[in-house]
Parts: sequence; structure tokens; C-alpha cells
Amino acid sequence: MKIGMVCYPTYGGSGVVATELGKALAAEGHEIHFIAYDIPFRLDHFQRNVFVHQVRPQPYPVFDFLPYESALTGKIVDVAQTAKLDLIHVHYAIPHASAAVLAREIVGRKLPVVTTLHGTDITLVGKEAAYEPVVTYAINRSDAVTAVSDYLRRATYENFSINREIVVIPNFIDPRRFRPSFEPGAEEKRFERRCFTGDDPAARIVMHVSNFRRVKRTEDVFDAFELARKRMERPLHLVLVGDGPERGALERKVRKHNAQDVVHFLGRQEAVEELLPRADVFVMPSETESFGLSALEAMACGVPVVATNVGGLPEVVENGKEGFLCDVGDVEAMADAIIKILDCDIRSCGYSQAAREKALFFAQEKIVPMYENLYAWLVES
Repeated sequence: MKIGMVCYPTYGGSGVVATELGKALAAEGHEIHFIAYDIPFRLDHFQRNVFVHQVRPQPYPVFDFLPYESALTGKIVDVAQTAKLDLIHVHYAIPHASAAVLAREIVGRKLPVVTTLHGTDITLVGKEAAYEPVVTYAINRSDAVTAVSDYLRRATYENFSINREIVVIPNFIDPRRFRPSFEPGAEEKRFERRCFTGDDPAARIVMHVSNFRRVKRTEDVFDAFELARKRMERPLHLVLVGDGPERGALERKVRKHNAQDVVHFLGRQEAVEELLPRADVFVMPSETESFGLSALEAMACGVPVVATNVGGLPEVVENGKEGFLCDVGDVEAMADAIIKILDCDIRSCGYSQAAREKALFFAQEKIVPMYENLYAWLVES
């Protein structure tokens, strides 16, 4: 099949899932055409059957804001016609779903539109009065709609007037790429713990990966880490991966607490699979998460997770088994959970092995065929 994959190219769950899905489908022989305003994140090398079409709104004096949705619609039409696409799959409802639905009407032939809902397009941005009617229309006019968790599926029905079926297809990981450092046969990773911990074998690493938006509550990561560090005898280091609007405030807080020597800001990193296996615990204190892809990637690397008991996270992390779930903002409970994990041998306690085993339920080879079956049904029906 020839598939148009519309996504945001930036660091974030929806872009990562779209890119990984496109790469996996291309490896199966499908022709994938990414449509975005830049090269998608994680599309880091040439791959057969993968093409990129950049959307570039044209500036004009009358525009205070460039008309991205119109430019996107035009690009979808152009790619659909020139590449003879069989199907359009859009990730994140705003504005991709409405652009694809309009493009389908302009093309004037059968061109199924699949819309995948990822989270804030429903739970946060999509509920805004200015967007809600458009999001509702686009979802109802799509040929198929999927959500990355059962929580998000329910939230969509609760917040919008949806009159069609929404199918849950969860996010996924490649278990060959995201592997524990202790797994037999695992490749030696270039990243070494001593880059942060020095030569102290007793030191432990707490890690967080996100786009540093307010909803991620990144300051809670540091607060929980600081409480745990003060209560533990062994040295702790905090590794923060990613970038975004809340990073500056967190850096200032770290300096205020004179913790620069034990808190390491790495910025945006593409090869997170090289970092995650070196962590001892992963912390995700988000205010809301539709799924929690970063937590799943950590679990695939055998890293226990301390997260908030919100959204789709309980569908990924079982409290007390692969890690712990805490209330939003309860940094005391998060610190206690970090200590509980680090105070025992992680492997003998079973957290690490349980995390890896749970992650395998979301393996790429199990999830990608769900999309392929959906595509085939739409194209052939």
C-alpha cells in the first residue's frame, strides 16, 4: 500500500509513534510518504520506501499568522495525486484530521482517512471552544479513528459528540532496539554510567525524558529526587533528557539548590535507547498522560517506573509490580517509591524483569499488524 503519514515532526509521543510506525510499515514493503513541516523526529537515516514531503506555508503581508492548515491540505492533495496514495493516516487531531478530511474531498476519489488520537489533542487543546466543533467534525468524518489507550477512547466520548466507533491500538516499542543492559546477547551500549556517576559503583541514576512542557511537571522530578537523595546513603544522580519551555525554570531551581554536580541536563537526544538501560529508575510525574510512551521505553530497557496514577499510565504500569503509581504532585510518595526501588537489588526484587516482560506486550510485531489490518479493511471495503 501507499500510505500518507501526517504528523508533527517535533519531540513528543505522537511524532515518535508516527515515525516508528512508518518505518516499520516501510520495512514490510509498504510505501510511506511522511507529510510534515520538517523531517520527523527519529527519521534519522535513509530507509527504502520512505519519502518526506515538507509543508511550507507561503508568507504574505496580509497574514499575521501563516495559514498552515491550508498549506497542509494542499500538500496532502498534491502527494495523494502524484504518489497515488491508497490511504491517509493522520496523527494528532489538530489540525491534521480536518486537513485530511478536506483533502479527501478535494481529491474526489476514494482516499480513506485514519485519525489516531494521542492525548492533548483531546484532553487539553481539543476541548478549547475554538477547536471543539472542528475536532468533533473531523473525527466523525474520518473513515476510521484509533486511540492509543482505553482512557483516551473514553475521554473522547466524554468530551466530544462522537457518533462513530473508536478502536484502541496502543503505542508500541521495538524490543530489539530498547533492551536491558543485563539481557543476554544485548549489544554493549556506548553510553557509560560513569559519565555521570564517576567511578562510584554504589551511585544510582534517576532519569526523566520529556518535552519539558508544563503538563509534564518536570519540577516534581527534581523535588522527588532531592527528597530521595537526602534520605539515602548511596549517591544519587538525576539525568534529564529533552528540552522545552519549562527547562529554564528547572535549571534555575537546580542552581538555587546547589545541585548542579548531581543533576545533568542532556537536552534533546535521539538515541534514548542508549541512555535508558543505564538508569536505575525512571520518573514520570505528569499531570496527564494518554499513554506514557517514554515510560514504556524505559520498561523495555528493564527500568522500573515511578509515575502518576493518571490517564493511560495505569494501563502501562501496574502499581507495585513494574514500579509505583502516585498521586499528581505527591513528591513525598514519589521519593518513597524511588527509595523503595533503589534500596533493594532491583533484579532480585523483580521490578526490572517485570518491567521488561510487561513491555513485551506492546512489542512492535504485535501492534503494527493491527494498523495493517485496519488499512487493508478500509482499502478493500
